[in-house]
Amino acid sequence: MFGVALELKAEKFKHVITKPKPTILGVLAQFVVLPLLTLILIFIINPAPSVALGMILVAACPGGNVSNFMTAHAKGNTELSVGLTAIADFSALIMTPFNFAFWGGIYSKIYSSASSMVIPVEIDVVEMIKTMIVLLGIPLALGMLFSKYFPKATKKILNPIKIASIVIFGGYIVAALANNFEYFIKYVHLIFVIVLIHNALALATGYSIGRIFKLEKNNVRTLTIETGIQNSGLALVLIFNPNLFNGLGGMAFIAALWGIWHIVVGLSISTFWAYRPIKSISQ
Repeated sequence: MFGVALELKAEKFKHVITKPKPTILGVLAQFVVLPLLTLILIFIINPAPSVALGMILVAACPGGNVSNFMTAHAKGNTELSVGLTAIADFSALIMTPFNFAFWGGIYSKIYSSASSMVIPVEIDVVEMIKTMIVLLGIPLALGMLFSKYFPKATKKILNPIKIASIVIFGGYIVAALANNFEYFIKYVHLIFVIVLIHNALALATGYSIGRIFKLEKNNVRTLTIETGIQNSGLALVLIFNPNLFNGLGGMAFIAALWGIWHIVVGLSISTFWAYRPIKSISQ
């Protein structure tokens, strides 16, 4: 988050005020429509409780930061992507714990009488907000301040920090798999299918909302990527927090596989769009 904040500039957010429609739709797609559709998908496929809670948590997280690169590669609206990322990250301080408690609470109430394996949603919202401030709020503020007052140093450390971020993110994925390897081998085929369907739903959500509300095509591409690329790294950090989920297996697998799959499919889609001019896309 500190590395992402190094590239955020206040002037890039003018479109939030001057042309708010794509921004509003992007926020609604991420924090309202996707969690709702995720709950509906859970009711349809009826996965294990820990897997279901992992799906809800991933859907409650803000968009992934790699979406900015993917949007630029796809010839989408990069400024909108950066703006949505910033808004989503700050909104996540409230929206992530609220969405998980709200949608997870609905799931728990419906299934609590059906199976003794259902995990009740007993989340300390204050603890989660404190964690979000440490993970998002402070790094974003420090990164933007550092970039403003130390521009030369920022240029030097930007790429190394990006590489370090990828390594750290990979470490969380490895930890999630190593701590529950036997369970992972036994159920990976089922969890991967769920992640594939869930991610496809997220991408389709952003794309459909953009088309339904007749946004410009570059904005449709941006909403598709922003909604389909979730911050599963943040989900993993929350999952491994001993005061929250303490590395719950099903949740960790969902977030870890999201972290792998959304990069694969995101890069594939952005590369496809990169070689397809905007004007050639049919209405």
